[in-house]
Amino acid sequence: MQENFRFSDERFADLQLLRYRLNGFETLSTRQKAFIYFLSKATLSGRDITTDQFGKYNLLIRKILEVVLTKYEGDRKQADFKRLEVYLKRLWFSNGIYHHYGYEKFLPEFSPHFFKDILKQVSSWLPLSEEQTVDELCEDIFPVIFDATVLPKRVNKNASEDIVKTSACNFYDHVSQQEVETFYAAMKDATDEEPPSYGLNSKLIKKGGILTEDRWTTESLYAPAIRQIVYWLNKAKDYAENKHQIKVIDLLIKYYRTGDLRVFNTYSIEWLKEKEGNVDFVNGFIEVYGDPLGIKGSWEGIVEFKDLEATKRTNIISSNAQWFEDHSPVDRRFKKQIVRGVTANVVCAAMLGGDEYPSSAIGINLPNADWIRAKYGSKSVTIANLIEAYNHAARGNGFYEEFVVDDDTLQNIDKYGDICDSLHTDLHECLGHGSGQLLSGVDSNALGAYGDIIEEARADLFGLYYIADEKMVQLELLPNMEAYKSQYYTYMMNGLMTQQVRIKFGAQIEEAHMRNRALISNWVMEHACGAVEWVKRDRHTYIKVKDYVVLRNLFARLLAEIQRIKSEGDYIEAKNLVERYGVILDPVLHEEILQRYAKLNISPYKGFINPWMKPVYGHKGEIIDIELDYTETFEHQMLRYSKEYGLL
Repeated sequence: MQENFRFSDERFADLQLLRYRLNGFETLSTRQKAFIYFLSKATLSGRDITTDQFGKYNLLIRKILEVVLTKYEGDRKQADFKRLEVYLKRLWFSNGIYHHYGYEKFLPEFSPHFFKDILKQVSSWLPLSEEQTVDELCEDIFPVIFDATVLPKRVNKNASEDIVKTSACNFYDHVSQQEVETFYAAMKDATDEEPPSYGLNSKLIKKGGILTEDRWTTESLYAPAIRQIVYWLNKAKDYAENKHQIKVIDLLIKYYRTGDLRVFNTYSIEWLKEKEGNVDFVNGFIEVYGDPLGIKGSWEGIVEFKDLEATKRTNIISSNAQWFEDHSPVDRRFKKQIVRGVTANVVCAAMLGGDEYPSSAIGINLPNADWIRAKYGSKSVTIANLIEAYNHAARGNGFYEEFVVDDDTLQNIDKYGDICDSLHTDLHECLGHGSGQLLSGVDSNALGAYGDIIEEARADLFGLYYIADEKMVQLELLPNMEAYKSQYYTYMMNGLMTQQVRIKFGAQIEEAHMRNRALISNWVMEHACGAVEWVKRDRHTYIKVKDYVVLRNLFARLLAEIQRIKSEGDYIEAKNLVERYGVILDPVLHEEILQRYAKLNISPYKGFINPWMKPVYGHKGEIIDIELDYTETFEHQMLRYSKEYGLL
């Protein structure tokens, strides 16, 4: 471990880069380190896939800007060039020209005239098509870069519009929302008890009036990147910890080669069953938040190894999974009679890639297929070293002092906030996503564009309900019955107020997790009957929780309703809840929150710089160690990744 390690690094725009430590990496065997190294190479090889999925012009714009950054020999200190550097860093961070969280297109602060002039100076290095001039290139891409009305949002969830046609994500080509919904509805067989996730790994296009799927495989779209992923997965197999890990990797490779989603089902089940190894990974087209219809999977990768001491906490939770299911406040029709295969670990992230990089989740629960969860269970992780980095960055920044209502509440948060945050994440990922069941015959995609929001609300509410249960103290997961109040307060404060710092004034809430938190908090506030109230002091707004028991009962009521909506596939009520409570902001409050937050000089969004893994070879060319370099700058890492993993 390098002595000069620091958590915080660079800041620009509304972003801050953090570093994460690979705690315990030095105690791993050489074989485990090599396994992690090759899995990490596979994780980084899919970078260009994610960038292209997030917008059809993203890769071209990134390559052009990287040429400017590395080849321009003029005045690099001029204001417009500095603005260009910031724009490129934002693009790197978001895997494209759309904000990674709010999905809106961010515009450059340098002028089109400056950019065109500078492109002519580096024209010999530009990725021009055959016989294309710089002027023609500019004519093609300048509207995309500079015009706010051209392809303005990566994911549009405005229910009054065609959310496929008005979303800039690169999952569809010349098709409408109705065409997409009809196309995939026709594939489904109500009698199929083990259905594939139709459309997860393909682009839907219309050619000559015919709808066609272009699947992402080693022989089709994204082939160069996927072949490289497969290459490194094959290398990793030689260092696997057990035969089951080899089986899992072989199935993933078969899936990448064939694009067969039933193979993906088999892979997911075998991945779920693999529990003995210390090292694990996710690699593939997984989460569907980047698709307005929640069908297409964004490519992502993460490599991790267990934090054995901290995993004792999640093992306690998972070993009591049946108790939690049985005592849930939801209707018994929607409960699982037998909870199967719940695996939960606290892990240390070793490498992040694709849709998990630079911004990453702090908890993961997979597989996503409801029938696999019901029949085989799920595997969950809480990513301890990312949480550690976030917590370190938050210390002493004045955020809670500004927005928490009084000293008693602040002291409770200071004392119990970190442990409750981690425990809520554990409950959310380990049990929340895996709880409950669909009624027979209900389509897992019945909630359409609202499905991901309802699912996140369901898992959040599950965690909120149980974190206040005496069972937490009995299991020694919390020290006392005062601790949970820190989570209740910060959750309500975030959903009602402080998450608004991530939204531009005048905009609405777009991102699924933010809509989920707003939905829960606004619904609870409307039904609180004084248990939670607004407080004004010195023209500043706060929330005050007057009765935490009532608050828990409200979480229980809403959890029961959200589970009913999920289990019955009640699209109408899902839409009503989201649109009523999860979308619209009060402009007066929003403006106040933004002004107060601006005074703190805090970056509202954070992401990570990966460690640079460097193999050490012995006399016979064998790997004898993997060194970790934590000194690489964000710019150097991005340019190195473009050179080493620029495969599309």
